[in-house]
Amino acid sequence: MTTALPRIRALSTARPDHDIHAAFIAWAEEQMDDRRARALFRRMAGRSGIDHRFAVLPPTAQGGSPVAPGGFYDGPAPGTAARMALYAEHAPALALKAIAGLDIDLTQVTHLIVASCTGFVAPGVDQIIARTLNLDPSVERLLVGFMGCYAAVSALRSAMHIVRSTPQAKVLVVTVELSCLHLNNTQDIEPLLAMLQFGDGAAAALVTGEGPGLAVFDPFATTLPGSADLIRWDIGDTGFIMHLSGQVPARIADALQDPAFVHTLAGGDPQAVDAWAVHAGGRSILDAVEHGLKLDPEALSASRAVLREGGNMSSSSLMFVLARHMAQKVSRGVALAFGPGVAAEGFRFRTVD
Repeated sequence: MTTALPRIRALSTARPDHDIHAAFIAWAEEQMDDRRARALFRRMAGRSGIDHRFAVLPPTAQGGSPVAPGGFYDGPAPGTAARMALYAEHAPALALKAIAGLDIDLTQVTHLIVASCTGFVAPGVDQIIARTLNLDPSVERLLVGFMGCYAAVSALRSAMHIVRSTPQAKVLVVTVELSCLHLNNTQDIEPLLAMLQFGDGAAAALVTGEGPGLAVFDPFATTLPGSADLIRWDIGDTGFIMHLSGQVPARIADALQDPAFVHTLAGGDPQAVDAWAVHAGGRSILDAVEHGLKLDPEALSASRAVLREGGNMSSSSLMFVLARHMAQKVSRGVALAFGPGVAAEGFRFRTVD
């Protein structure tokens, strides 16, 4: 019996309409009393490689951002319950916006996988999506929660295993992240720089065992030793507190000095890879990967474009990068994402006709 080769048949992405990047930078500078810290933050923001970040939080009646008078963050920090109420409202809506762009026959869907780490609601986003789309009650659902930036790999890998075991399966994979719900007041520059990276976004893909698309195969996973505290989400009374250490890029760069680690990621010679889909976690992380693997400056252009246009959208970012490779002819591609752990997870991909 021939084993089905799973492939992404269709991929669609969605962002909210409200660009909050410039407003956040102005707000963050106001939080810091130290003039040198403000200057450093302004310099780092200018070098971030990010021009826009979008939020589901709507403009105020006067057209202001969430941190403006009358905005969600005006006044005392909102509690986690208030933030999760907005997640329950906006996460399914943004996910459905991404699904609408697929142009597929939803009656053929047999499995639904949803990845998200920026909120919780029960019944889950998966059930809300299934109910809204009138999916058959027999559709099997899986919710991938709180895995962070590499959750798209976990979701697509699960779809891959489903298709390999059930070749006729049609798996709908969705990622949706609302990082804007977790802004917090602080004068510390490191958390402000972490918050500077993140925006909202969603993506949807159909994974099947036949037809043209991007074949996904050879998944891999590894963890950088002694790095568990470098990327962390802590649930607090005022949302999820993101800890993204400034040591992460250097730790990744150090790991890339190990030939065995490089072989795990690239599956051989990195120079032989003709398409890199690296999670757009931040400019310094992309720089570390580019320099550590000795890649051509254009090798990560898709990842840098996604970062520039919408920031780090956690699990959705990798899907945005893969979407840019859907229209290209890929012979040997590598998808790679880093997240809490610090874990590095990914898979290979190539074009199939």
